[in-house]
Amino acid sequence: MSHGVEPQPAEHQRKMALVTGVGRLAGIGAGIARQLAADGWDLVLTYWQDYDARMPWGIQPDDVERLTAELEAIGAKVVAVPADFQDPEAVDRLMASVAEQAGTLQGMVLSHAESVDSGVLDTSLESFERHFAVNTRASWQLVAAFARQAGHDGGAIVALTSDHTAFNLPYGASKGALDRIVIAAARELGPLGISANVLNPGPVDTGWMGEEVREEGTRRQPGGRLGTPADVAGTVAFLLSPAGRWVSGQLIKADGGFSA
Repeated sequence: MSHGVEPQPAEHQRKMALVTGVGRLAGIGAGIARQLAADGWDLVLTYWQDYDARMPWGIQPDDVERLTAELEAIGAKVVAVPADFQDPEAVDRLMASVAEQAGTLQGMVLSHAESVDSGVLDTSLESFERHFAVNTRASWQLVAAFARQAGHDGGAIVALTSDHTAFNLPYGASKGALDRIVIAAARELGPLGISANVLNPGPVDTGWMGEEVREEGTRRQPGGRLGTPADVAGTVAFLLSPAGRWVSGQLIKADGGFSA
């Protein structure tokens, strides 16, 4: 599904951001998209429902269309593109769609993820490679592709990460590698006017938590509540804004004090 973006007069032109992993209304990606749209961004969104089908929450078949309509109602132009980041060619296809339907990106938020729990002894080779393909390799491809198409004003990259390690080995390891890629990008792409940061939002219940995990997470939060997609979105929006662009090369924990 796609909605092409019509060219606008320069004085009215909104900036364009790519937000990956926006398949569910309850997800962090959707929360980020809402905030950016409210802040005046037009958006390219990616989603992959085959992943949702493997997860406890399942496919929400109308969520992408409903979110698109919601964002368009507040003035954003939206392009929604399915993208299977396990496929090495997916990023090239996505960026071709971006160039054709949206134009130059000034912001990019990597909120997609493969996340299936397993530990040191029970992680399969297939699962390990899938996590690194989606969370690490595709993210590196996206960072490089963003830089290659950036205009003279550069842009801002934010990637979501996690502290998970034990009993979530392939997810945690692939996110750790992502951290290093993004921090390297801050140094290498800085001369192009591109900032790059990693954001760890702590526990955000978007449908994956059981009651025991929810209660334990809430107990450990100094503020007595879990984070929400809107909490994450506020920090992302700042990092993409002109006021936040001086922040670069950082792994930021915006988790309500969870990690304190």
